[in-house]
Amino acid sequence: MNDITLAQAQNAVAAAIEKSKQIGVKMDIAIVDAGANLKAFARMDSAWLGSIDIALKKARTARYFDMNTGDIGGLSQPGGALYNIEHSNGGLITFPGGVPIKNSSGTIIGAIGVSGDSVENDHAVAEAGAAAVN
Repeated sequence: MNDITLAQAQNAVAAAIEKSKQIGVKMDIAIVDAGANLKAFARMDSAWLGSIDIALKKARTARYFDMNTGDIGGLSQPGGALYNIEHSNGGLITFPGGVPIKNSSGTIIGAIGVSGDSVENDHAVAEAGAAAVN
């Protein structure tokens, strides 16, 4: 199968919530399917309202380009090969917190986007969620 299942998406959300609790942060967590459509979402109690949209855009950005959003950010700096890419596709997020999700055979089946704290913590939580699907 080349699309994330609901059960896989829920596992990713649960793992991301667990990681968030371990590091003491409150996150918004979005999972998109292979077509970049929302599959699962969680907003932890007291997580920032403004991070809802950011989490979803991080997930979509990671899926649109099949790479971590932080990697895209490195390419989108002034003078970079992807400078101003964040203005495409209805708005992208090009800082860490979005990670493609792969199945056990390495095929990308969706992506996770996390927002609510530092980009380092966002990325760590996203990585934990993505790893729960393998």
